[in-house]
Amino acid sequence: MEPPENLPGTPADADADAHVSRAAMDANTAVLLVGAGVTVITHPLLYVKLLIQVGHEPLPPTVGTTLFGRKVLYLPGFFSYAHHIVKVDGKRGLFRGLSPRIMSSTISTVVRSKVRQQVEVRSKTDEPQTSLRKVVKETSHEMVIQCLSRVATHPFHVMSIRCMAQFVGREDKYGGMFSCIIKIFKEEGIAGFYIGLIPHMLGEVLFLWCCNLLAHFINTYAIDESFGQASAVRSYTKCVMGIAVSVLTYPFILVADLMAVNNCGWLSCGKNITSNGRRERATQ
Repeated sequence: MEPPENLPGTPADADADAHVSRAAMDANTAVLLVGAGVTVITHPLLYVKLLIQVGHEPLPPTVGTTLFGRKVLYLPGFFSYAHHIVKVDGKRGLFRGLSPRIMSSTISTVVRSKVRQQVEVRSKTDEPQTSLRKVVKETSHEMVIQCLSRVATHPFHVMSIRCMAQFVGREDKYGGMFSCIIKIFKEEGIAGFYIGLIPHMLGEVLFLWCCNLLAHFINTYAIDESFGQASAVRSYTKCVMGIAVSVLTYPFILVADLMAVNNCGWLSCGKNITSNGRRERATQ
């Protein structure tokens, strides 16, 4: 017979379960806080990037010299743009549209965690899989998680984009997050919160598949096992592929952001920026 302290359902078991539950809750809280902190730190960078995307050029280009001694014109960099924003709106101006982004980050973290748990439970199998089949399966799971996260957070992305874009025309139509919700719903309905969703989701899905499949094929067929640093090179392949593929999928993200500002069709928007040679705007 088991001693009383080891029987299931005893106070010791309840205390252990409570301790595990508290530890999991503390870990989730820490992840949310870290995500919010990263969002706050990176917001000025994304704010400047959006202003470049919409074509706002408040500062004149500067004359510079290339490595070969040829004079060229350089557009202002991040610090020049940030200094201009601070000069116009003060330091708080660098964080225009931050609250919807924090909400988006929080919801994205929660949704990804919950969906990943469900996907892992439903996809457990003992069947042997080839490396390619494993990559396809894992990428499919990532795609489901990414798409559901995008659907859940896109309304806040639209609100943040519109708040930041107001800097160009010095408008004050969209203030706090709740005023954004009310105005967008009154003027455009539910559809207004999902402007630009399709190109944004397409860009993210293409990025996932291209990056994962290219990294798999390179690691499998291009890197020889006889090479002494093969394992080290393989660890960097996916990162390098991510940088390369992001250049190809960036126009989808650009179109989505411009649609969120202008409320226009994504095909006509894509044709317009392509015809004007603006597909690489703010890629650096």
